[in-house]
Amino acid sequence: MPFPTDARLAHYVDLERHRIVETLVEWLRIPSISALPRHARSVRASAKFVAALLEEAGMDHVRLLRTPGAPSVYADWLHAGPDAPTVVVYGHHDVQPVDPIGLWDSPPFEPEFRDGQCFARGAIDDKGQVLYELEAARGLLQHEGRLPVNLKFLIEGEEEVGSPHFEALLERERKRLDCDLVVVSDTGMLAPDLPSTCVAMRGLVAFDVAIRTARGDLHSGLYGGAVPNAARVAAELAAALHDGDGRVTLPGFYDAVRPLSAAEAASLAAVPFDQRAWMDQAGVAALEGEAGRTTLERIGSRPTAEVVGISGGYAGDGMKTIVPATAGLKVALRLVADQDPGEVRQAFEAWVAARTPPGADVTLTPEGAVAPASTPVDHPAVGALCRVLERVWGRPPLFTREGGSGPEEAIGRVLGAPVLFLGVGLPDDRIHAPNERMVMDQFWRGLVAASELWHELGAMGREGLARPESGRGAA
Repeated sequence: MPFPTDARLAHYVDLERHRIVETLVEWLRIPSISALPRHARSVRASAKFVAALLEEAGMDHVRLLRTPGAPSVYADWLHAGPDAPTVVVYGHHDVQPVDPIGLWDSPPFEPEFRDGQCFARGAIDDKGQVLYELEAARGLLQHEGRLPVNLKFLIEGEEEVGSPHFEALLERERKRLDCDLVVVSDTGMLAPDLPSTCVAMRGLVAFDVAIRTARGDLHSGLYGGAVPNAARVAAELAAALHDGDGRVTLPGFYDAVRPLSAAEAASLAAVPFDQRAWMDQAGVAALEGEAGRTTLERIGSRPTAEVVGISGGYAGDGMKTIVPATAGLKVALRLVADQDPGEVRQAFEAWVAARTPPGADVTLTPEGAVAPASTPVDHPAVGALCRVLERVWGRPPLFTREGGSGPEEAIGRVLGAPVLFLGVGLPDDRIHAPNERMVMDQFWRGLVAASELWHELGAMGREGLARPESGRGAA
């Protein structure tokens, strides 16, 4: 049994396992790829599918929340009383493209089960994780006739394209979404036998830098050595982005960085990390980065800057002897708690301007911004989640920070509520890649954990949720 047999919904899982798996398969067959316009109808079909599931589960006020893009889905159950916490469960029903299709071992929208794993696009990111939250609500309503908390579901349809309309939706629906806590199940754990909870996600700012040094490419024999070279300007900017210690050279870039708390530092030190295996998984022969920081710090708790693309001049077969007139640079910076995307954007603009040589015309275009999200590890809700994870997985969880970015910061800021991460994905679930999977033991544990968490929060009440945490958290 993948979870304690005395868990509240253990019997429900045994009775409903076949139906739940069939539901998962049916939903995963919908190719709800939000990045591809030709799949817009499928994204809408996915929204209608999850809306129907919420109605069948016994939720009230089920509706599609329209946006200029794909719809989100809303539902609630608000009968726990005014003293019970109100919890918003966030997830998303859109999925990534499947390319390269030739690397899939089975069709990405024909779910296949092998060795206790479900392989399909969206299996872990995020339909499978939304479904166990939904089934936990259905199970409690079916077996107990009520929920211990006031529960609201918000299932987005554009997360995989950067949530372009989501913050506006949050602002528009702020009264409907009013809550004490947000629970997100779109993250992961360190291992099946090593539970963990994410307590921070990095933010992101990105830029396209276009460089022009002449009206057109020039003959390198006639003009080389006497005119500015756009490709060299791009290369020099890329090289100047870090100093000799691997630190980002933007002035003030690290000034606002919040250091790890003692609990987080201890938890990070306790993470079993096989650096050689990690390098093999990445396919690299060496590591680099900010001096004096471990690999786990570099990929989770420290801000970074990466040149994600560089272009310019001639790159075809043979040789073309020119001085390039145009070049380009694309840069993405990951931000951590207390770094402000607007301030970092201004710093980058000033940094580029200071390094632009005479004769070069540089156009800088920001490509979106996502602020970092962070939840204090001593928050009472984090303590409640830690108790649940220990109960269901059999050992105290560790705290982690995830390097990716999502709409979690906007949710917490607009709704004025802390964000709690109950995700069961594993490092080798191949999120966004061919052969994405859900380990089904993790799925069933996630379902049971969600129901246990709502009972834990319900027992605390709104008053207990607002008090400083005084008990034990994670390791």
